Amino acid sequence: MTVLVNPGWSKPSNLLFATKIPTDEKAFGFALEQAREFGAHLTIFHAYDTLVVAASETSGIRYYDYEAAAHTEKEVLEPLAKRARDAGVEAEVVVRPGLPTDQIIAYIREKQVDRVILGTHARGPLGQLLIGSSAEAIIRTATVPVYCVGPDVVSGRFRHYATRTVLCAVNEEERSYPVTALAAKIAASHKARLVLQHVIRPQDRQATLTGRTLEQMERDLHLLVPAELQNQLQVEAIVVPGDPADELLYQSKAQQADLIVMGAHYASMIATVTRPSVVHKLLAHSHCPVLTLSNLVTEQVGANKKHHSHPDEAYMAGVF
Repeated sequence: MTVLVNPGWSKPSNLLFATKIPTDEKAFGFALEQAREFGAHLTIFHAYDTLVVAASETSGIRYYDYEAAAHTEKEVLEPLAKRARDAGVEAEVVVRPGLPTDQIIAYIREKQVDRVILGTHARGPLGQLLIGSSAEAIIRTATVPVYCVGPDVVSGRFRHYATRTVLCAVNEEERSYPVTALAAKIAASHKARLVLQHVIRPQDRQATLTGRTLEQMERDLHLLVPAELQNQLQVEAIVVPGDPADELLYQSKAQQADLIVMGAHYASMIATVTRPSVVHKLLAHSHCPVLTLSNLVTEQVGANKKHHSHPDEAYMAGVF
C-alpha cells in the first residue's frame, strides 16, 4: 500500500514550540535543534488564559490590562528567540490570549505549521500517569505530528541530539501505514535504524496468533515500510505479547531508541482516568521524545477507513 506522507512532517520547515511560562528548557533544546537541523522557521508560541489575572514579573502589580499582559509575556519569551537567532535560526515570539489548546490548533491552521513541539509533565494521583489537559487535547486533535518531550526524557544535548534508532509502535491495520511511513522517512533522513514493534494484548493473543507464529508476524511487519525506503533502512521487527505501554518502554531502553513514533486517537476523559492510555504512560515515563499522530493526521492520508472503537476505549491496536 502506497501512503503519501506530507514531506513537511519528516522534514519540517515551519515549527511551533508551544510553551508555558516558565519555559521547559529541555523541550526548547529539542525544538531549537530541529529548527537548526532543518533550517526551519521557529515560532515560540504562548497562550495565556484571560480568565486568570496576570502579574508583571518586574513590578509585581496585578492587572486586568490584557494587552499589557501580552506585552509582558512576550518580553519574558523574547530571550528564547534571541538564543535561536544567535544559533542561526529564524525565530519569532507569538503570544495570544485564550485557552492554549484552542489557540495552538487555530495557529496550526493559519500558518501551515508542519510540527508542534511541546514539553509535557506527569501529574495526578494515578502513579503520575496523567499528562496536562492542554497537551492531551493537542496530541489527540492536532492536524500535524506532535513532538512531545516528557518529564523523564534525557536531554538530547549530551548526545548532540543524534537520532540513531527510531522505535515505531505498529500493528497490521491500515491505520499503521502513515505512522510507519513517517517513522521510516525520519529514520532514513537520519540514516537511523528503524524498529517496528507490535504488542499483542493478552486478551487478543489467541485470536491474533491463530495459524501464525510470532516470527511470521514479524516478517509481515516489514511490508509496512514504504517500498522505496526498504533498501535504504536497517529494519527490525518485534512482535511480543504483553502490556503495550510496558513493552514499548522496555524496548525503547533495550534498543536505545532516540525517538518513539506512534498514533494517538481520541480517548474520553472517563477512559483516561479509569485506565490510563498507552500515550499517557509513554509520555510520563519515556526516556526519549515521542512523536504522535492523531486520527486527524492519519485521515489526511486516507488510512483511517471505517475503523471504530467504543468511544470510551483508550487503546486501539496501532493507535494508542
